[in-house]
Amino acid sequence: MRHLGFLFRSGFTLGLFLLASAVSAQRITGRVENSGANLPAAVAASAPAESKPSLDALFDALASVRHFQKVVISPDGKQVAWVESTPNNKNLPSGKTAIYVSAIPTSSAAPRRITAATDGKDYSEDDVSWSPDSKQLAFLSDANASDRPQVYVVDVAPGGNARQLTSLTGAIADPQWSPNGKLIAVLFTENAPRAADPLAPVPPELGVIEQTIHEQRVTTVDVASKQVRQLSPADIHVYEYDWSPDGKTFAVTAAKGVADDEWYLAKLYTVSLDSGEMKLIYTPPLQLAVPRWSPDGKSVAFVAGLMSDEGCVGGDIFVVPAAGGDARNVTPGIKSQPGWLQWLSPEKIIFAENFDGSGRVSTVDVTATKPETLWTAPEVVHATGLGSYSLSLSADHQSSAVIRQSFSSPPEIWVGPIGAWKQVTHLNSKLQMSWGKVEDLRWTNEGMEVQGWLMYPYDYDPSKRYPMIEVPHGGPGCATLPYFPSNADYTATTSVLSSLGYFVLYPNPRGSLGQGQDYIRANVKDLGYADFRDLLAGVDKVENTLPIDPQRLGITGWSWGGYWSMWSVTQTDRFKASVVGAGVANMLSYYGQNDIDKWMLAYFGKTVYDDPPLYARSSPITFIKNVKTPTMLVVGQYDGECPTPQSREYWHALKDLGVPTQLVIYPGEGHAIRDPEHQRDIMERMVQWFDKYLR
Repeated sequence: MRHLGFLFRSGFTLGLFLLASAVSAQRITGRVENSGANLPAAVAASAPAESKPSLDALFDALASVRHFQKVVISPDGKQVAWVESTPNNKNLPSGKTAIYVSAIPTSSAAPRRITAATDGKDYSEDDVSWSPDSKQLAFLSDANASDRPQVYVVDVAPGGNARQLTSLTGAIADPQWSPNGKLIAVLFTENAPRAADPLAPVPPELGVIEQTIHEQRVTTVDVASKQVRQLSPADIHVYEYDWSPDGKTFAVTAAKGVADDEWYLAKLYTVSLDSGEMKLIYTPPLQLAVPRWSPDGKSVAFVAGLMSDEGCVGGDIFVVPAAGGDARNVTPGIKSQPGWLQWLSPEKIIFAENFDGSGRVSTVDVTATKPETLWTAPEVVHATGLGSYSLSLSADHQSSAVIRQSFSSPPEIWVGPIGAWKQVTHLNSKLQMSWGKVEDLRWTNEGMEVQGWLMYPYDYDPSKRYPMIEVPHGGPGCATLPYFPSNADYTATTSVLSSLGYFVLYPNPRGSLGQGQDYIRANVKDLGYADFRDLLAGVDKVENTLPIDPQRLGITGWSWGGYWSMWSVTQTDRFKASVVGAGVANMLSYYGQNDIDKWMLAYFGKTVYDDPPLYARSSPITFIKNVKTPTMLVVGQYDGECPTPQSREYWHALKDLGVPTQLVIYPGEGHAIRDPEHQRDIMERMVQWFDKYLR
């Protein structure tokens, strides 16, 4: 399951339901029905309208954060390119992205836009990659394509026009230049109905149900002739790849079968550029990711460990001979989770890691296995996507580019030596925080040191008593990181609770990334027990030190956080209200309903058919008759990772038991809720639910 906020998807075809017991149902029209700029009645009743911002204003502020999808420094270290989200005429996300380039060091000149468009309009343009000589950029754009994004190349010198290299039918991702600059490799899924995205809606299943497998293959494009070659075998899905230094081979992580599910069983292979021959070089006991060739071509490094989510990477760093053999752990016992790496020399690796909830960049000599820290801070630095720390390095490793952000600093592009970065962009410079201060919180439970984040009410007054909402993260093997709140995910959206006078606790209990493999494996075959006690111990910590009203506690989360929101109220009556986002109610039925059941094998040890009592032991539905807490549930109609029937089963039980409940199913959505009006609706309903029962 996924870490980041509005996540997951389903083949369940109920359509849209607003099902309620003890709370009257109303039809979604894209918004909760209220008076626009005014607060909902439940909020307005608890405080004068002039003392708190409206929910509309709060959501618009979160949605106005400009995001960066990727940043890459040129090999010569003289330029930086990035991908940024573009706003619509209301300064809200347009759903489009644009590519910009700036010289290093930056000057007063505005960054220059790189685009395939000739009509001045915004399109989806991303996945930018520098040529080895730093003179050209490859990127993906749908500007001149009738259906899917295609590969383009442009000379970066002013006046260069983009040239379309491909006209492929299917999904294309991750362009990377060959070392000699003559080829561009991509991951291509021929005839794929959509881009590879486990968070997107799963189409309804009708008629005879068969699994249609569309494999993502390593494919090369000749820059001069535009010739396209699909290299890796047609019956295996490639997730990640890296060119060898001599440009003759690829290192890939890959597996046979359905892409989203089989990622958990991926192995490490090499693929020949000449013949396409695929050779297995390593089979991990758990998950692996981020394959990287050593500069001398003799070894491949990668990250491996327990990972419950594709894209939320963390583990130890291993090195294996390129010809195959035993893999050696070069970071044994490290109390962090590396998620990205790159070789600096045949003996040295640089890596970015989640260190106890914060960011850290370190190096390790593979002959000595003693990491050395270069930089650390309570913030997030990443070069691509969200969920893991990463960097973009120049060829001489003297300069780097990152996207930096924290709870108090919005995302921007920074460049320079590691830890001495200089800010390049100022897209979010006018944003103001609407939430309170955030503390790095620590507590001990049963011998475990647990880390989390505590967000204070925006208008905190120590003489008053406050309600508090606990917000566990998705995963389970992920973590809440210090991202600047926005509408990008559900966890970040809960910052509106701080704006409206709540404490908000974001715990990283055992099973989370950030404290090494022993910590992340501490909930294996024990989901919902010791890790749940970590959640309660965090509440105790705050109650014992700050003016929290123990009769006004709530819990909410998305995905695995939704599971926690279901589970917690079956185990304790301390929480007086719960809001469940895409949760899991019944592990036994969930195993057969979801599209990613392979993640469960590492946590339960066996399939549900081989050990049903173990699955039942961690199922909220097993203990459903204990629930007295008013609980609202929200989920996407076509969520395949936490399918809609899971939420409906839980809602149905509460309704029959007479517990106040409401279920909202959002039409056309997958695990990630992407329609801004649906996001807004969820936020408003969450606030109204908590205000109804906790104010």
